[in-house]
Amino acid sequence: MLPLSMRKANLERLLARRPEGVFVNPFERGELGPDLFRATCKMRLEGLVSKRRDRPYQAGRSKHWLKVKNRKHPAMERDL
Repeated sequence: MLPLSMRKANLERLLARRPEGVFVNPFERGELGPDLFRATCKMRLEGLVSKRRDRPYQAGRSKHWLKVKNRKHPAMERDL
């Protein structure tokens, strides 16, 4: 499996003559994480899940996925 950056480049080529409104979202560069997490909490969402951009996609759980939870979300109060 190819890393995300290569898969996105391949998809961009495949969609060269794409219909209007279909696009490949660009990578966000820089330290976006803290601001994105604050916005997530402000919208009262449960949290974020992210993955290292340089790792290939793998379905299911993997050490390359990271879950960051909003500790004030009601889901944090559920009994497990």
